[in-house]
Amino acid sequence: MKKRQKYRFPFVSYALFGGLFFAAISLVTSGLVAGGVIPEQSRVRLPTIAAGRSQPQKPTHIYAVSSDVIAIEIAAPDVKLAKQMAYNPQPEDELVKRNGRSHVRRNGKFIGLLVGPHQDVLYTYDEVDSTSFRKGSADQAGRYAISSRNDSNYLIAKQPTAVWRKTKPVALSRQAEGVRRWPAAHTLYLALPQPMATGKTYRLAFFALGVQDTPFTYQPTETRSEAVHISQLGFRPTDPFKAGYLSAWMGNGGGVNYPDTLPFRLIEARSNKTVYRGQSARRRRENQAEDPRNQDYTLSEVHQLDFSEFARSGTYRLCVDSVGCSFDFEIDSKVWDEAFYTAARGFYHQRSGIEIGAPHSEFVRPRAFHPDDGVKVYQSETTLLEVDMGLGEQDAFETLVARKTEVEVPDAWGGYFDAADWDRRIQHLTVPRNLLELYTLFPEHFKSKPLNLPESDNALPDIVDEALWSIDFFRRLQTSEGGIRGGVESAAHPQWGEGSWQESLTVMAYAPDVWSSYLYAGVAARAANVLMRYNEPLAERYESSALRAMVYAESRYVSSDYVEGKKLHQVKDDRNLAALELYRLTGDRQWHDLFLETTVFTDPTAEVFVHGQQSQRDAAFLYAQLASAQPASRSAGDSPLQVDTQVQANAKAALLRAAERQVMLTRTTAFGWSRRDPDAPVGWRNGLGAPTAIDILRAHALTGRDDYLQAGISSTQFAAGANPANLVFTTGMGDRSPQNPLIIDQRITDQSPPPGITLFGPADFDFYKDYWLLNVIAPHTFPKPRQWPIAENYFDIYSNPIGAEFTVHYMADSAYTWGYLAARESATESE
Repeated sequence: MKKRQKYRFPFVSYALFGGLFFAAISLVTSGLVAGGVIPEQSRVRLPTIAAGRSQPQKPTHIYAVSSDVIAIEIAAPDVKLAKQMAYNPQPEDELVKRNGRSHVRRNGKFIGLLVGPHQDVLYTYDEVDSTSFRKGSADQAGRYAISSRNDSNYLIAKQPTAVWRKTKPVALSRQAEGVRRWPAAHTLYLALPQPMATGKTYRLAFFALGVQDTPFTYQPTETRSEAVHISQLGFRPTDPFKAGYLSAWMGNGGGVNYPDTLPFRLIEARSNKTVYRGQSARRRRENQAEDPRNQDYTLSEVHQLDFSEFARSGTYRLCVDSVGCSFDFEIDSKVWDEAFYTAARGFYHQRSGIEIGAPHSEFVRPRAFHPDDGVKVYQSETTLLEVDMGLGEQDAFETLVARKTEVEVPDAWGGYFDAADWDRRIQHLTVPRNLLELYTLFPEHFKSKPLNLPESDNALPDIVDEALWSIDFFRRLQTSEGGIRGGVESAAHPQWGEGSWQESLTVMAYAPDVWSSYLYAGVAARAANVLMRYNEPLAERYESSALRAMVYAESRYVSSDYVEGKKLHQVKDDRNLAALELYRLTGDRQWHDLFLETTVFTDPTAEVFVHGQQSQRDAAFLYAQLASAQPASRSAGDSPLQVDTQVQANAKAALLRAAERQVMLTRTTAFGWSRRDPDAPVGWRNGLGAPTAIDILRAHALTGRDDYLQAGISSTQFAAGANPANLVFTTGMGDRSPQNPLIIDQRITDQSPPPGITLFGPADFDFYKDYWLLNVIAPHTFPKPRQWPIAENYFDIYSNPIGAEFTVHYMADSAYTWGYLAARESATESE
């Protein structure tokens, strides 16, 4: 193991006292627990207020990093979240106006904020428990002693040769108006003077740290270690890739250098028997670039623990003989179906316009933004094309408000909320586009997969019902001329303390524009194509709506400012895709001609994506599959679809080139992840929280090649929990998932997060240097935030939008990837 620095003992008296004191007590202490592993919670719960900690704090987890390094986790103080209650004014109350909002001061103390359209709800402040842990002394080796009654090397207590630490805030607590606290968790690493012996029990003593003396048994085949990483979603028996990882970054102690070819094993959970043995293989050394940005995302070595050949169903843990074990995981034919189910239901939890709750979910939220509840949506003359929430540069809120009219937009309800905001924008149509593509690829599989939706009792597959939810919202926003409004937005970000059903800000609809109309036309045509199999009248409604949107956009495209030659290539790209979707649906050659006129694939060297210039990957995949078949629409007649075979070959070749680049990334990144745009920085929409494998899986669909499937599965591992934090970045999945996503409705109702929300995850703070949160949390983080490995710098903090936020179209990556892996080969595959 590598030691990053020599440690000097600044308090010799503590070192001497610790050794003598613990030498004495180690000889007389009785009742050591055999196999004294500290019990751990398999799932983090929302914290609640507890009694003040007058007694020493008990470590939440003790584990081995190696035979000569012990890690000790100290939990953050408990937090009691703020809550809403009916406001009952008292004679002594004062209402203090700040930034246009009413804060309640009672008997000289601020007790909360008035929220809601009628200002009759009081939103209180958070409360944070005290803690006995003394961080200021925790880095001193003399504060610790290790002894054992059955390891002769530790019969006399010894102190560690070095102590390293990492401290990370895990919550934001608003204590009063303008007062914040950042409760933090700590991991302490003790470098031992001699290795531990397997099966022996040790007692850790803590002097004047506010931590309870605790036993620990070094049993690497039984004790979970944070250094062993595995997908918490599991694997299918036939998956050609099954592996875990070994790595550890110890804060100011740096990364651990493990020996090559360490023995590891799979242990069946039920029988506790070893069923597979292997040896680790180093994937990468520290300070090696992982991608085209020349970044080292991990700051430590990473070793792969490959067991791809093992295919027996069951529940297992992955154990490195000298370190410890992973969380339990399953090998089962249903693991990807279960992952898809949770991810797809995340969209239901983001629905606007309906009540969320039983029998469809344990998460509860009143109906929000529905006109029957008095919500009014006003027309603005601002288009989404013009503002920074779309393709332009103007401030969306300022411009919407400045150009608001008194014209009400009826029936402007539905769609999906976008992360912590109540907006519903045209970009969200990525969700139904992906869901409908999945259905088209595997109709037999998905028509029998219920998602427990309010529409589940109708004749449509649930995946199609979920797709229609978002499309219907924009169909209701269609004007009499056929144009599609770009969505609905409030006058500002949500007011602190207000739920979605309590919105007190003015709500406005964007004006229709060509880009929104093209984007909608393509997705509505795709929906009509699928619906022809189930409900022809409904399919014809979508077909008519798509054609009207396309005609509207075409009539305004020539005179539009947003055409080729400008930076807004998205308009051309979505025009190209809409034309192709309409051709597939109707067989009308005018749409094929328009597709050929606007496609980049007349050039055999064209790529599916060039940053800032073009993005035609969706059209490339659709055209690569288009064969001489009948169009779906009844009005198309009997003429089969025709394709330009050279353009089709070029599109397929471009798709495979893009997939190959992403496959290569799965081989160079430490944890085997990939990204849609390898040249872009990690963060926001290009984060590591979602598996980015759509291009790779499309290549598999086109070729059936096993290497694409292997790379596609590899690319899911980081997002599924095989990462330094051992965290699944989708809520409600695995043994550990985010508890503080930026979901306002969850926060103010103090519920567990709704399942299926995929967060952005870690971000590259070297690139996002001006991110406001870094300076705020720096005093509470050790090492400083920019010194953490990018792969480990996710902060599960509610007010951390770069990591704990999300968008529904980002969530679509998870649903598509896990849905594809569930449905591949056949829905009736026997394993």
